[in-house]
Amino acid sequence: MKAISGALLSLSLAFVATSAFADGDPEKGERVFRKCQACHAVGEDARNKVGPALNGVVGAEWGHVSDYRYSKSLLEGKEEGRVWDEETLTAYLRKPRDVIPRGRMAFAGLRKDQEIADIIAYLGQFNEDGTKK
Repeated sequence: MKAISGALLSLSLAFVATSAFADGDPEKGERVFRKCQACHAVGEDARNKVGPALNGVVGAEWGHVSDYRYSKSLLEGKEEGRVWDEETLTAYLRKPRDVIPRGRMAFAGLRKDQEIADIIAYLGQFNEDGTKK
């Protein structure tokens, strides 16, 4: 019985970890992402623009796009081992300058918590190669 309970607990924890964006709606996040498309792209044909392509960004280490020239501040975060987890992305999307004060992102941020959850859910669908999970 203990083995079954332990296995169920492990399975539950794995499910929680993979559904971290359950509060967000990817379809609504796709619409919110339109605000980002002038500078960023996502999907199989995504290319770097003013900002890097965002394929695989959720859970990735800072500066994970090898052919993009990041700010010194962001690269310092990479050296520290920072990761674009849900908490960091939420803070960054709310107010980028609070997370990376000398970063290059000129966007002021999103005001609505639901829009932030939705866009993280949308971005969380994409693998590093741009295919959907």
